[in-house]
Amino acid sequence: MYETVNNGSNSPRARCIVVGNEKGGSGKSTTVINLIFGLIDSGQSVICVDIDFRQRTLSRFLECRVAYAEATGEQLHMPDQRRFSPSALGAVAAARGAELSRFDTFMKGLHGSADYIVIDTPGNDTVLGAHAHSHADVLVTPINDSFIDLDVIARLSPLDLHVTGPGHYTESVWEQRSLRQARDKTDTDWIVLRNRLGTLESNNKRSMDAVMQELVERFDFRALPGFGERVIFRELFMKGLTLFDVAASAGDNRRKMSHVAAKHEVRNLLAAVTAPTEASGHNHVAA
Repeated sequence: MYETVNNGSNSPRARCIVVGNEKGGSGKSTTVINLIFGLIDSGQSVICVDIDFRQRTLSRFLECRVAYAEATGEQLHMPDQRRFSPSALGAVAAARGAELSRFDTFMKGLHGSADYIVIDTPGNDTVLGAHAHSHADVLVTPINDSFIDLDVIARLSPLDLHVTGPGHYTESVWEQRSLRQARDKTDTDWIVLRNRLGTLESNNKRSMDAVMQELVERFDFRALPGFGERVIFRELFMKGLTLFDVAASAGDNRRKMSHVAAKHEVRNLLAAVTAPTEASGHNHVAA
């Protein structure tokens, strides 16, 4: 059994969270799934939209969740999944313009129906994926804590790691933030989530910390510690389950500790994305 969570919200405008990065393997799927079900666990109603039409990881996860609930009879909460159909006219300019206009209308129709809207975007450069960023009250960009992943955020000098300019993804984010400011007269709170952040001090971690501090000040985002490399996330995926569906006591001591640590990571992210924009502030960097 499963049910869509709806707390009867009559809010005129939901808070929109977009999870995006044009670099694959950064933990984007783990981030979006745990965001959705962390919000539901905290009593919020959530609409989710998957516009990663090729990979469909979020949609596949929800399909697994429905199948698991039906097979076991367990009562599992579900977000309200809304589907946006891509244009069938190809990539010509007229088709793209019509598709973006349809998406804007689609988004307007979602507000007032839930507390939060969570959008999963493709892990590559698409016109619709980029445009969806312009609807973000909060943009969450997961990256692995490495200079390989950081390349989409910034261009660095190979000699001294000095920041020489924005990466291609940052340029796209700036463009969409400018569009949002012109259209909606408001800005996007951008969070860069440092996944697989090393717990031990190392030359790489010290260098990453220094570069991230410079990027926070120059590119106007918050840098936060994200999710560690945890087996529990992978184990639960095929059942469509999350940390909020299983008890820590169900595993051995090692799994209990991993479960508790993982849930703490999710809670920290939830606190960041649900904080009022005025109070959340910028220029914070992970230690």
